[in-house]
Amino acid sequence: MHLIAFALMLALNGPALAVQPDEILDNPVLEQRARDLSSGLRCLVCRNESIDESNADLARDMRILVRERLVAGDTDDEVVAFLVDRFGEYVLLRPTTEGSNVILWIAAPTLFLFALGGALIYLRNRARQQPDTTDLSDAEKQRLNELLND
Repeated sequence: MHLIAFALMLALNGPALAVQPDEILDNPVLEQRARDLSSGLRCLVCRNESIDESNADLARDMRILVRERLVAGDTDDEVVAFLVDRFGEYVLLRPTTEGSNVILWIAAPTLFLFALGGALIYLRNRARQQPDTTDLSDAEKQRLNELLND
């Protein structure tokens, strides 16, 4: 009995889809296209959820809009372009790599390389530094050299 409950819990642990039965298209090919498109579109209310996963009213309206455009004969690119024109590029869960977004895509790796270069320069300079032995007695200098050379 516990095994069945555990299996049920694992099955229900996946992403919950908020698509209502009245939204589902009769044509399975169009419905699959709608699901594929809506999984890449951001819910503007929930922020980091796709409209396929969100229960927000705006997400439902966007899912219906996607399906209406597909039934009207739009291609996938035309549906996405329509939504981007209407809601802005923020509606895309994966932003494009064109225009000013190039800065966003390049910024993180560039900053990482700068930080890595700075860390390497710091560590190399630190390894080259010799301790200041001007205030040490001869016995202390000798002991320091013994410790550093071992």
